[in-house]
This record gives sequence, structure tokens and C-alpha cells, in this order.
Amino acid sequence: MKTILAIIASPRKLGNSEIMAKEISRCIETPHRLNLLRLSDFHIRPCTGCYQCLFKSKRCVLKDDLDLILDAMAAADALILAVPTYFLGANAELKVLLDRGLAFYGYAEKLWGKPAVGVAIAGIEGLEGYTPLVVESFLKMLLCDIKAVRVAYGALPGEIFVDSANKSIAAELGRALFAPAPAKNEPSCPLCGGQVFRFLGADRVKCMLCSNTGTLCIMENGRLVFEIQRGGHDLFLTQAEAVRHGQWLRQMKDRFLAQKSTLKKIAAAYRRGGTWIKPAPQPADTPDPAPDEP
Repeated sequence: MKTILAIIASPRKLGNSEIMAKEISRCIETPHRLNLLRLSDFHIRPCTGCYQCLFKSKRCVLKDDLDLILDAMAAADALILAVPTYFLGANAELKVLLDRGLAFYGYAEKLWGKPAVGVAIAGIEGLEGYTPLVVESFLKMLLCDIKAVRVAYGALPGEIFVDSANKSIAAELGRALFAPAPAKNEPSCPLCGGQVFRFLGADRVKCMLCSNTGTLCIMENGRLVFEIQRGGHDLFLTQAEAVRHGQWLRQMKDRFLAQKSTLKKIAAAYRRGGTWIKPAPQPADTPDPAPDEP
């Protein structure tokens, strides 16, 4: 029996993200056990950029729950990611976890090619903003094989299934998880399958998922075609490229040591200037006073 991990990036219990993930699971024909992981239940500290997770034990040195989450993702046979939209973007807890992505490289062999589906949930139709892009970006940086990402609409807890169309979306994602990835009929990046682009002027475009650039062509039948070229430092298009990027990150230590004195001089010139605003110190915890004796 397979194990499927549903990552719920919403703090709302029995909210639309949780309900949608469970409905997707019900639509998967393959026998499986569903494990659920709500990001708000875990302590995830912001990345400090120390690079320590790339060396020695390949584990992050910060004392929090990251390893529990990574172990759960590595142990699963497939992933479901459900993410709510906050102010036209994904809930920040997902981005905090993604920022710790340097630690993903220690799990690269276990994560590579893991099938995954994602759903971005927004309260108002058309106002999902860039949440679908963040969903795709998270799964790509996790080195998953993305089978499908969809958008569903619902604001109040449970409202997601007032509209029966969202049940159809859940069924589609459930069928897609262990099926071959379907060919995309919509205009997309030929390298990564992304469908979000930045227009750079004239016919030049940049794929916002893999960050490679190319051109937009309009065919005689009116069909849009994106011709995107590899940039020479791709992060996740192949397993070999993911490994090379990890190696590139590790050699940053040697680069730093070789330029350490120069870099310290540059930084030292900015040691002074400006006034820092900081929070007030918190009083030390004190025990509750002992009750008066009778």
C-alpha cells in the first residue's frame, strides 16, 4: 500500500485546504494511506543562509521541526499540496519552508521524481494572484514530478464544495497523481511546463517557473508558442542538473574563503550609518507568586 502525504499550508482546521486534500485522496483509486501535515503545527525558523546543511551531516543546524517535515516528505510515495491564497499570494508558511530549500539537497535522491499534485485555493474567483506559481515552484524545488496544479475557489470553511465544480477538480487531481502526465494544450514553457511569463520587451519573455528566457511566437493559426532556451544553470530540469546545482552551492564556501579579506573590507565600509529600530526586550519569565497561606 502506498503512502500519500498531504501538506496543508493553511492554519485553519477543517478549512478548505484540508477538506480539498482529503477529497483528492478519496478520488485516488490506488490503495493508499493518507498522512496529513499542517505546516502551522510545526516550528519552522527562517533560513539564515549559513550553508551548513550542504556539508557534513547535510542537516540544517537550526533547532526546529524541519527534519520532521523533510523525513515525512521523503518517506511518502506521493504528495498533495493544498495552499490558501492570502493577499494574492500563497500563505507565508509555505515560503518559509521553501526558503529552507538548501536542506532539500540532502534528500535529493529520495525526493527526485516523486509524483505530486497541487491546489491553490482563493476566496474570490479570479483573485488567486500568483499562488499557483508558488505551488508549482515549491513542488519543482522539492524535485517532484508535478502531475497537475489547479485553482479552486471558496472562502468560508467548507464553502469549497458548495460549488460542485470543485469536486470535479479534486477528482481530476486524484486521477492525475499516479497517471502519466498529460500533454499540455495551453501555451507553456517547453522546458518546465510553466505557464507564467514576464514580458521583457519586443518578443522576449522569461518563464517565471524555471527563469529561462526565450521568445514568444504567434503561429499562422493564431496559436501562441514559447521558444525557451536553457540558461546554463538550471536547478531542477533533470536530476543531474539538480545534483550539479548542489555541488555549485557547496563550492561557494571555497569562493568565500578565497575572497574573504576583500569581502570583509567591502562590508566594513557599511558598518556604520542609520538607526536600527528594534523590539523592546521582553521581561524574563517569572514564576507565579505562591498562594497566601491560610
